[in-house]
Amino acid sequence: MATFFGEVVVAPSRAGVDDEESAEEAREETPEDREIRRELEKKREVDVLWTVKSGASTESSADEPFVCSRFIVAIGHNAAAFLSSFILDSVCWEVVGVVKLWNEWCRTSNTTNVLPTDSFCLFYRLISDPTVLLCQCSCYVAEDQQFQWLEKVFGCMQKEGLQVTILSTCPVADYKTQESTLTLPSPFLKALKTKEFKEQVCCPLLEQPNIVRDLPAA
Repeated sequence: MATFFGEVVVAPSRAGVDDEESAEEAREETPEDREIRRELEKKREVDVLWTVKSGASTESSADEPFVCSRFIVAIGHNAAAFLSSFILDSVCWEVVGVVKLWNEWCRTSNTTNVLPTDSFCLFYRLISDPTVLLCQCSCYVAEDQQFQWLEKVFGCMQKEGLQVTILSTCPVADYKTQESTLTLPSPFLKALKTKEFKEQVCCPLLEQPNIVRDLPAA
C-alpha cells in the first residue's frame, strides 16, 4: 500500500492463482494448438542486442552488467521526439543497443540506422560519461511483452546506485481534474516517484485519481 498518493509501489503478483483454470485449458489443447501457441510465444520474444560490451569501458567482460548511474527512458513518440530535439541533437551520444520485438502493432529489426519517428527502441550512451544511458522507445510494447522488456533491459545493468527516470505522455483529455481542461496549459508536466527518490522533484506530483498505464507503469 502506498504511503502517499504519487508514490510508485509494486503490486502483488497474481501468478499461480489460476493454476486449475490453466490446467483445464491445457487439457483441451490439441497438439496442433500447442505448436501454434509455442510458435507465437517464440515470435513474441523480446531481444535486446548491444553493439558494445557491458561496463563503463568497452574493455569490460561481455558477461558483466553495465555500470550505470542514470538511465533515462522516453516512451512514446512525443517523449522520444523530446529526447531527439533537446538532448540527442549533438555528437555527445553513441548508439549502444537496440530492442527487437514483434506484435500486432510493431515490427522491428536489428538495424540502428533509423529516424526518431520510426517505431523503434534504441539505447544511447553519453560519450563523456559512459554510466549515463538513454532509451528511446517509440515502438508499441504489448502487455505480454512488458515483463520481458523490463527483465532483459534491466538485467544488463547494475542495480546499486541506479537512478531511473521515465518520460511519457498522455492526452490532456485523459487528465482527471476538477478544473476545465480547456483552461489548462498544454503541455504541462507532472511526476510520480518512489520513496527511495530523495532529491527534489522538478514539478508537482500527479494528483488523484490519475494513473500511469502500460510500459511506463511497469
